[in-house]
Amino acid sequence: MPILPIVTYNDPVLREPTERVTAVSASIEKLIDDMLETMYNSDGVGLAAPQVGVSLKLFVMDGDPVLEEDEETYGPLVFINPEIIEKKGSNVAMDEGCLSIPDIREKVFRPDTIVIKYKDRNFEEQIQEFDGWMSRIIQHEYDHLNGILFIDYLSAFKKRMIKGELQAIDQGDIEPSYPIVPKTEG
Repeated sequence: MPILPIVTYNDPVLREPTERVTAVSASIEKLIDDMLETMYNSDGVGLAAPQVGVSLKLFVMDGDPVLEEDEETYGPLVFINPEIIEKKGSNVAMDEGCLSIPDIREKVFRPDTIVIKYKDRNFEEQIQEFDGWMSRIIQHEYDHLNGILFIDYLSAFKKRMIKGELQAIDQGDIEPSYPIVPKTEG
């Protein structure tokens, strides 16, 4: 399974509408496997298809590394055509980062609990409730399917504070431990 390069925050594919997956095929299975391999190689806990240049409603995740010892573990999960059907609980601030925005972490407020409907890897419908870190990761990846990045939640002041770091990504002046594809001038 190849490691896929991850597109950076300014690539248009991260802002484009994503298409529904109509069925699981050999190419979708391969994409899922490659995305999981890429996520693990990048020390990530989630990865959405647009982050590897594919405009599909699909993301993978494995939140187990960030869970507390007493929390339920899930292993790798695949979300196809997900739809958050309920958000509940108080909004909680937690640091977020993104493989498409290397080396930048900021606090983002999100609801603590969500209920999500999706198709799993076998294209079987699931409805599950998640809270804490699992909810946070799902909401972050779900946003990618809707052209939203975590930096979109930041105040104008915070956006100005990270402007130089974003320019460094644009100019290719950062070298994460995983392959990236900075936006090229065009």
